[in-house]
Amino acid sequence: MQIQHFSVNDGDGIRTTVFLAGCPLHCIWCCNPENAGCLDAEHRMTVDEVVGIVAKESIFFRNGHGGVTFSGGEATWQQGYLRALTEQLYDRGYSLSIETCGSFDFAGVSDILEKMDLIFFDLKHMDPRFHRLFTGADNAAILDNLKKVSGLGVRLVVRIPVIVGVNAYEENILKTCEFIAANAPAASLELLPYHRFGADKYVKLGLPGPDERYEELRVELAPGIAAERMDIPSDEMLEHFYDIAAAHGIGRISFK
Repeated sequence: MQIQHFSVNDGDGIRTTVFLAGCPLHCIWCCNPENAGCLDAEHRMTVDEVVGIVAKESIFFRNGHGGVTFSGGEATWQQGYLRALTEQLYDRGYSLSIETCGSFDFAGVSDILEKMDLIFFDLKHMDPRFHRLFTGADNAAILDNLKKVSGLGVRLVVRIPVIVGVNAYEENILKTCEFIAANAPAASLELLPYHRFGADKYVKLGLPGPDERYEELRVELAPGIAAERMDIPSDEMLEHFYDIAAAHGIGRISFK
C-alpha cells in the first residue's frame, strides 16, 4: 500500500514501515479501507526496490536502534513476498518487526516470524460471535496462533484496539488478560484507543463508513456493550484496563 518513512510508533527507534496490501479480516473500523484496491499493478514494487529504499534510510535507524516494520493490511497475507523481503533484510542485519492480526497459517509463516525481533499481535475481541460480527471471521485460529507465536521466544506485544461499543467493557478485557497470562505470559500489552483518522477515506471511496456499518450491527449487541456509535475510550477507562492487566502480571508498553 505504501512505505512510511521515519516512523516512531511501529517499534523501537526510527523505522521504515512497509504496508502490504491484503487482509483476511474486514474490521468495520479499519483505517485503511483502500487496502483491497491496492492489489493492482500501479502499487506493485519488487523486493529489490523495497530493499533499495530501506538501504537509503538505514543510516537513520541504525544509529537510533530502529529498523523495518512490516504492516498492512495483513503482512502475512502476501507470504511469498514477505518471506523474500524478510530474508534479504535479515541477511543485511536490519532489526525487523511485524504487526499482525494473527489470522494466518502458522506452519506457513513460522520461519518468517522467527526472524523478527518484535511481533505486534492484535487481539480484537475474545467472544467468537462478536469477533465474527465485527471482523467477518472467527477468532479461534487467532487465539491458537498467539499461543504458537509465544512459543517462538520472540519479543511479543499484544495490542488491543480499544473501542467503546465493541470491546471496551470489563468482561472482555478480563478474559483477554486471563488468556494472555495463561498462554503468552512473557508478552507486554499496549492498548490502542480507537480513532477516526480514516473516516474521510470511506467518503472518497464511496463506501459505507464505520458509523454506518456499526449502526447496522447494533441490534445484535447486548445492552451493556452497544453504544450510539463506536467511540474513543477515556483515559480513565484505559488506566482501569491496564490495572486489570497488571493484576494478571502483564506489563504495559507504549509506542506512541
